[in-house]
Amino acid sequence: MITRTPNFTGWRATILTEEDGNTERLRRQLSLLGIEVHCQWSPIIESAMPKLILVDADRGWDELLPWDTGTPTRPVVALLGSEAPGRIAWAIRQGAGAIIPKPITASAIYPALVLAVSIHEARLSAERQIAHLEERLKLRPVVYAAIARLTSERQIGEDAAYSVLRDCAMRRRLPIEQIAAFFLAGSEPLREVGKCGR
Repeated sequence: MITRTPNFTGWRATILTEEDGNTERLRRQLSLLGIEVHCQWSPIIESAMPKLILVDADRGWDELLPWDTGTPTRPVVALLGSEAPGRIAWAIRQGAGAIIPKPITASAIYPALVLAVSIHEARLSAERQIAHLEERLKLRPVVYAAIARLTSERQIGEDAAYSVLRDCAMRRRLPIEQIAAFFLAGSEPLREVGKCGR
């Protein structure tokens, strides 16, 4: 998530729309922000991905953006003049983090860019956190197996066995799942786990 507003100088943006008066105002304002602008009305190629995408949501279609619905790899701003629920829903499905209403005014552009970038970064952060938690969840059986082995070998309760693993993980500054795996594998930290509880 953004903690301060970004400096857009040096960014590359693609506007997916047909050229018109709105496009000219948008291009001019983006240039004032230091953004290199390219305009096209054809699908973006993955190898030529810009840092920021602005898309005409009034007329856009799914294949215009190079990702599966709802999983944008770049911040997206929708350009929208219509109030049609279907067009708004399309923009949301494409991952738009902000909308610039048409006709475009200069004052609407910068806030929309900041919002879109912030939402995109928050989305990426959440995805990383979910992946991390899912990985840890997959390793929970390893922790349970290590606890069972400790309770058997050391004749201690499950809470005490968990404390041994947790304390050792904290001392070594490693995830408890990794310490449990080391313990079960019999590697060097295995002996250390035995010592950590004493």
